[in-house]
Amino acid sequence: MRTLFVVGTLGLSAGLLAGCSSLPDPDPGQAWIDLAPRQDTALHAVQVDDRDWADKRYFEVTPGSHELTVRYLFEVASTNIGPSSEPLWRDCQLNVKFKDFDAGQRYQLQAGSIGFRPWLKLYDDKRQLVGQGLPAGCQRT
Repeated sequence: MRTLFVVGTLGLSAGLLAGCSSLPDPDPGQAWIDLAPRQDTALHAVQVDDRDWADKRYFEVTPGSHELTVRYLFEVASTNIGPSSEPLWRDCQLNVKFKDFDAGQRYQLQAGSIGFRPWLKLYDDKRQLVGQGLPAGCQRT
């Protein structure tokens, strides 16, 4: 099973790298939000202000206040579960609200986890933390 995960992860990584070259040019009248998952995880754009977002690789929003929803998939190591347990995958949605998105600015969403608990942080183009996400539900995969 571990072999399948490694092969699947390599395929995912190659797909993400190939997808990066085909991202659209940012609109200078909008704010751009890059997604930055940690290694061996997946982070997808899902919704902006409760409306489905078509491209799971990034967000682009008008200036002002918005709520972003992402899907974050990560592995919980067996050391966090029990000595004889297999690693376990979690599929979580997280929301982050930010009231001051600026036109022409780039932001970055970073996700990670501590044990079973996912976290999400929003940074501006100066790498200053401007928002933190809240879990909106998780399930085992």
